Amino acid sequence: MTKKEKDRINRILSLLDENYGTEKRCYLNHENTWQLLFAVIMSAQCTDARVNIVTADLYKKYTSLEDFANVDLSELEEDIKSTGFYHNKAKNIKACASMLISEFGGEVPRDIESLTRLPGVGRKTANVIRGNVYDDPSIVVDTHVKRISRKLGLTTEEDPVKIEFDLMDKLPRDHWILWNIDIITLGRTICIANREKCDECFLRDECPSYGHKKGAVKASSKTPKAKA
Repeated sequence: MTKKEKDRINRILSLLDENYGTEKRCYLNHENTWQLLFAVIMSAQCTDARVNIVTADLYKKYTSLEDFANVDLSELEEDIKSTGFYHNKAKNIKACASMLISEFGGEVPRDIESLTRLPGVGRKTANVIRGNVYDDPSIVVDTHVKRISRKLGLTTEEDPVKIEFDLMDKLPRDHWILWNIDIITLGRTICIANREKCDECFLRDECPSYGHKKGAVKASSKTPKAKA
């Protein structure tokens, strides 16, 4: 990474810090680690707002890992149906609860190897737990991080794992989990997919995508030459 690129990334991070602060924020409501884990599993292809609506009742009905491990699968499916893909999510949550009890003493593990052994847990979910619960520097690549990191020119990759390692290489460790938190906020409020408010964005002067847009508008505004 060149000094010029490193300086640009530092300016981006400074602007994010200035606008969003440096405190960690979690958008999924939870009171303990396994509740966050199950909420993240449910959040796949679903909004955090919808998951929070579902878990408000779900975590009153099921108050322990044993409750989830022993529940009838069809009942759990009905309980989380509005999150979508509920057959797989319910199956994974039930199996995950059983494994946490049988192999981890009812505790959610900390290391990524153990976390990704759990049913329904990939690197993204594991890194949410590591970064938000255990304060281990972790890059979480969700749809916002993938899209906006590419727009900002921090990666050209499409694969989430490759993007994760690109960002780990370019971002300082103290901003790894904050990158996900801040980019989610940016993606929901300003850099909205297909409805980007580029002129309102505090990162516009550091964003290659904005420069390309300005160039396209400038080029299209030129009066075409008359044909001979």
